[in-house]
Amino acid sequence: MNELRDVARWGTPADAVTLSSGVRGLLSAALGITSPRPAASTAELPAGTLSETVLKELRSVCPAVSTDDESRLAHAAGKSTDDLLRLRAGRADDAPDAVARPATQQQVADLLAACSRHRVAVVPFGGGTSVVGGLAARREGFAGVLAVDLAALDRLVHLDRVSRTATFEAGVRAPRAEQLLAAEGFTLGHFPQSFEYASLGGFAATRSSGQASAGYGRFDRMVVGLRAATPIGLLDTGRAPESAAGPDLRQLLLGSEGAFGVITELTVRIHPAPQARHYAGWSFPSFDVGAHAVRALAQDGPLPTVLRLSDEAETAINAATGGPQADGCLAVVGVEGTAEDVAGRTAALEQRLTALGGTPLGTAPGDAWQEGRFRAPYLRDALLDAGAIAETLETATFWDRLPATYAAVRGALMENLSGAGTPPLVLCHISHVYDSGASLYFTVVAAQTEEPIAQWQAAKAAASDAIAASGATITHHHGVGRAHRPWYTREIGDVGVAALRGVKQALDPHGILNPGILLP
Repeated sequence: MNELRDVARWGTPADAVTLSSGVRGLLSAALGITSPRPAASTAELPAGTLSETVLKELRSVCPAVSTDDESRLAHAAGKSTDDLLRLRAGRADDAPDAVARPATQQQVADLLAACSRHRVAVVPFGGGTSVVGGLAARREGFAGVLAVDLAALDRLVHLDRVSRTATFEAGVRAPRAEQLLAAEGFTLGHFPQSFEYASLGGFAATRSSGQASAGYGRFDRMVVGLRAATPIGLLDTGRAPESAAGPDLRQLLLGSEGAFGVITELTVRIHPAPQARHYAGWSFPSFDVGAHAVRALAQDGPLPTVLRLSDEAETAINAATGGPQADGCLAVVGVEGTAEDVAGRTAALEQRLTALGGTPLGTAPGDAWQEGRFRAPYLRDALLDAGAIAETLETATFWDRLPATYAAVRGALMENLSGAGTPPLVLCHISHVYDSGASLYFTVVAAQTEEPIAQWQAAKAAASDAIAASGATITHHHGVGRAHRPWYTREIGDVGVAALRGVKQALDPHGILNPGILLP
């Protein structure tokens, strides 16, 4: 048995959240939660299956290959509620047999070649922040599982001030990337909730979208070049920012979740670091009115850098637990840029949002959102300790389908999470906007049953069915992984599946790259 320490939690112990009296009171009154659910202190690792002969060959191409329990446990799971509940129950079923820490792109390529020869499944590991089971490779038919941790690939390779691009190795974590760019007067502008721990390669592999996507764009739109190692050799894409030279091969790797290759280097667009910021809160009388307002900004402008709209339930719960006070629905509107640009856009936004039915709340709600925007995963740990299920899911759809999708998914979650005797809390916000549609991001809190993993899986399946039936996509920015694979298969159809299988066969003929992830 091995100590779980902090692998069944998010982040660092120093940043752990203690539930306030208001939150504890809400859990008791609304959900009937009074009994804590302490986590197990140890987990049992499955016996390693890689032979000494295979390990010796792996170490011959990459000396940093570990088989100790601590390394294996640290790479045993991502950060979905399913993952954390399994670890808290003392189960580390998906732990790899070994962990490699390559220091160069060539070492990655050599590892993949060796694993292909010996039929060793490979799980690329960036920040370990997957919430869709993206690190749980299938073991059947393989000699074992090797996690390839890219943390040592952490250099800023080149910064091009003229073209405003930066080339990074894929293991660079997001805070380090921002630190390196800030020293040169630039920013990437990509700040998802996983920002503190996720890697740039992980952002690319999952088509991540940051909280400031309205201003800076999704991560896949930022990527102008990629290099990847595959079992048959290196793939180098992106000779120019745009090209008509055949299909864009970058798109094979963006969102591929390690199934086609291991991203080792990427070139991204960068922006001058903002000189000024202005974040404000706005209230709208209803979610429908607020959605109309954010759609108007997305389609006709002015477009802020950050634009988020909470529904009535999320607004009320945030207010009841110490967050910003607002009637109806709260919107956070943030503008970044030069001082002149921020002043001009802020004034234009105030005029436009007032005309669209909004009421200004000043900068306090915007400042509070900025201060706490990376705290939700820590709060989830505390809620799990208290005996609650706490999880999120997201989708995206066209504007005309958004009301029906919102109602269908919310209804499915309400219906399927009432098994513990009390209705769940189902909260939602519009998190990313485009001229043609938007993303809906749902947060769920419910009392745990005796089988919380099965409880959440059933509810997630019902919500996923509702997403599919409404014509929305199964994921906007979390990726497919294992959790979304059945609905992704339906979404792309038989011809789409055949096309992806053809790519897989060409680049990974022995199927060692993240088997069981993404592809059916």
